[in-house]
Amino acid sequence: MATFQTLPGFREFYPEDLARRNHVFRLWRQTAVAYGFAEYDAPVLEPLDLYKAKSGEEIEAQLFSFTDKGGREVALRPEMTPTVCRLVGARANALKRPIKWFSIAEFYRYERMQKGRGRCFNQFNADIFGEPGPEAEIELVALLIQCLCAFGLNEQDFYVRLSDRNLWFYYLEALGLDEPRIRGVLGAVDRYEKYGDDAFKGYTEQFGALDAVLKDRILAFLQIKSLEALEHTLASLGDKLTARLADWRKLLGGLEAMGFAPYVTVDLGVVRGLAYYTGFVFEAFDRKGELRALAGGGRYDDLVQKLGGPALPAVGFAIGDMTFALLLEQRGLMPTLVTAPDVYCVIGGPAERLAAFADIQALRAMGFRVDYPLKDSAFGKQFKAAAESGAKLALIYGTDELAKGIVKIRDLKDRTEHEVRPGDVCSVVRDFISAG
Repeated sequence: MATFQTLPGFREFYPEDLARRNHVFRLWRQTAVAYGFAEYDAPVLEPLDLYKAKSGEEIEAQLFSFTDKGGREVALRPEMTPTVCRLVGARANALKRPIKWFSIAEFYRYERMQKGRGRCFNQFNADIFGEPGPEAEIELVALLIQCLCAFGLNEQDFYVRLSDRNLWFYYLEALGLDEPRIRGVLGAVDRYEKYGDDAFKGYTEQFGALDAVLKDRILAFLQIKSLEALEHTLASLGDKLTARLADWRKLLGGLEAMGFAPYVTVDLGVVRGLAYYTGFVFEAFDRKGELRALAGGGRYDDLVQKLGGPALPAVGFAIGDMTFALLLEQRGLMPTLVTAPDVYCVIGGPAERLAAFADIQALRAMGFRVDYPLKDSAFGKQFKAAAESGAKLALIYGTDELAKGIVKIRDLKDRTEHEVRPGDVCSVVRDFISAG
């Protein structure tokens, strides 16, 4: 007989695993709501052309794509950005701006598996549409930081690397490069941290070797790590750069006022290779440098229109659940979650069971978690099950209790007992649980 196993790169969640995942989702959701973001959801299956329009034909190699029974070319979603742009674009004129949306959803990519990356994963996504200025980045970077701090992480655990594709464009333009060469340099900058000087091979093959002086200036710009150094370097290079530095001051000043300055560092090595980004870009990493990026995002002002909607400025980010869970485990911040009932009912025979059912249902209707043995068994065995369940209280429905018209309530922590009338069970349990 065949033994079936989970497909490579996919995950199953047994109850204890799902409890931990739900804990992460719950804190992400609470944080987003506190920041005034509204939650949305969307289909897991989208037209393949939606992703090709955003990322080009080559994206198909990374997708779970197929022809459906209606002859349509479709794909399981690999990310949320094209979908949320489609949703917002369809109703842009009716939506009050700024549009602040978030989602927690599952995604699929057919790619090589490695630590912190599978073929099936979840992401928290947050986006702001309709705000062209750095006020949107202040809100989103603050949300990103708080989404990590909500679990007990602090500036010793992670940091956000902040960069700016516009600043790179304006700087390289001031150095005399045209747009194709600027994009070639940015491609090299994106790979420089990983490949060093070899990152410029693609540029050299396309445009020829960079002038040595120009390359030195690019590499020096790449090493800038503070706003002061940025201002010094760009002091006399034109109005575009002067105006852009004002946006930098506003963004960093806003985050500092919120108390988030220790989490943010200027790092022009981050340009995010996706060409649709149009301004500030940022990524979050663990301080020890042992994991992949925890989160990443940036501004993409042209994408809504590119995908068929109106011209609409946008900025967003995503946090992946797999790498983030690894960080929480490394720091000892993934709690052991107990899925225990509030009440366990110890029941005698068939008559006592029927009497207990009324209280069981009433307590469940009030929102309490109540468990009981599905089959009759000895009291000793039931009391052992009650203790092992982690319940706070045991309700005892025995022959003597039924004859006397009472229910015994046992505190399973200190083993004290008292008797109550059946009509008072719900209020007594409520008061006990409420008192902690």
